[in-house]
Amino acid sequence: MGLGSYWGEVIEVLRQIIPVYDKVNSYISLGKDIEHRNRGINGRVHPGDSILDAGSGFGNMSKTAESICEGKITITLYDPLVPMLKNTGTLFKTTPDMSCGVFEHIPFRENQFDAVLCGYSLRDAINLKIAISEIHRVLKNGGRFVIVDLGKPDGAIARAGVTFYLRAILPIIAFAVGGRLGLKFATLYGTYKRWPKNSKLEKMLLEKFSRVEFEKDLMGGAIMVAAYK
Repeated sequence: MGLGSYWGEVIEVLRQIIPVYDKVNSYISLGKDIEHRNRGINGRVHPGDSILDAGSGFGNMSKTAESICEGKITITLYDPLVPMLKNTGTLFKTTPDMSCGVFEHIPFRENQFDAVLCGYSLRDAINLKIAISEIHRVLKNGGRFVIVDLGKPDGAIARAGVTFYLRAILPIIAFAVGGRLGLKFATLYGTYKRWPKNSKLEKMLLEKFSRVEFEKDLMGGAIMVAAYK
């Protein structure tokens, strides 16, 4: 499971869509991205926590956690794209620590973070099993791994509905909001095809983590997951 050789193409598209990334993402999530981030993070990140925002993008996950905890957390942003990190650092009152790299080789010591947050990013792992193992490694005992992302429903009818939205409706919305750059969001469907069904993802997490809380929305097309070390 994971993007494998498709990863390079996806990263190049992400590099190109930085100017419209956040705006388009808000629209294609049908305006529910903020709600889903809050649902995923609330009660799982606490004041005093040290957080790794993995695949941070513009840092929306850690900004949400910072707001919930009234700024009383320590944030490290981690993303494969240096231009993304440069833009992101300016969006915080205090510039967080930042590091560049991939899920499969996280450059931090074992048991370092209280929580690892992945907002719409774990789907872009090159090798999902290795990514999950690395995230487990850097979490403290009792740490939380919070995922907010697209879901792939187990039921065939719901899965067909999500697929139709991603292939037929999403490109129209993305173009309307982001113009020609919005058309590049069509690669999102390629990442979805390589993404495991919800039950399979839960099973993969349980291979490493002691407990998993799995919430769904939009017919299972959106997931908010917390895995506990």
